[in-house]
Amino acid sequence: MSKTMTSAVVHNTPPVPPTQYELPCDDGIPMETERHKLQMELLTDPLYPWLAQREDGYFGGNMFLYFSTEQIKNQDFRGPDVFVVLGVPKAERLSWVVWEEGKAPDVIIELISDSTANTDKTTKKVVYQDQVRVPEYFWYDPFNPEDFAGFRLHNGVYQPLTEDEQGRLISERLGLALVRWQGVYKNNVDTTWLRWATNDGIVLPTAEEIAVQAQEEATQAQQEATQAQQEATQAQQQATQAQQQAAQAQQQATQAQQQATQAQQRAEQLAARLRAMGVDPDQV
Repeated sequence: MSKTMTSAVVHNTPPVPPTQYELPCDDGIPMETERHKLQMELLTDPLYPWLAQREDGYFGGNMFLYFSTEQIKNQDFRGPDVFVVLGVPKAERLSWVVWEEGKAPDVIIELISDSTANTDKTTKKVVYQDQVRVPEYFWYDPFNPEDFAGFRLHNGVYQPLTEDEQGRLISERLGLALVRWQGVYKNNVDTTWLRWATNDGIVLPTAEEIAVQAQEEATQAQQEATQAQQEATQAQQQATQAQQQAAQAQQQATQAQQQATQAQQRAEQLAARLRAMGVDPDQV
């Protein structure tokens, strides 16, 4: 009795790339300075209420960006300081993994320093242009406001953006502008910060600024309500006074009428007496 031997067919299934839960999400390296950290917050915090008006979108700060499995082999973990993505679900992420999300960030901002400027302006720029294909890339030095630049991907190559007449760089992807804003933020340092603004020039407020504005509006509303109440009370007092004056005038008119009636009665009584005495009162 013969046996037929069958050989198993082996399919070479490509390895499944790791998910965000399997990839490193923190290198433990803090940002260069406190000002860099605050600058990142000033760019990300105002995006919460901005994104709340949209049905989709995500932004991250100092979060790892994975765009190739080669990064895992080479331990080449890149964390843009700020990035924004539109057209994706609103959900928490540990890292931004392009092969999971199906797209790269729409906008990346790097906050440069003396130690990172060369890499941010050369190596990272090339990576974002050629490998990640980020549509818009900006960099800014929190200690040197003049070191501010932006680029937009055109035919696969970054083209430099030109500041408008207000010194702003426009993000067409987000419909927002990046502006240099002089003021104080958290650490009481009065300096030039990079902020988001609408194309109409309205700076996107932070949560603290929204709270302060709401408190000021509430205080003003309370003051207006108090003033209105005082005016209403004053008007009521004036109305009461006018009513009392009207009542007094009515009393005086009634009293005058009574005195006139009494005078008329006395005149009639006197005329009757004269007639009784044979004197015509009309001839007196």
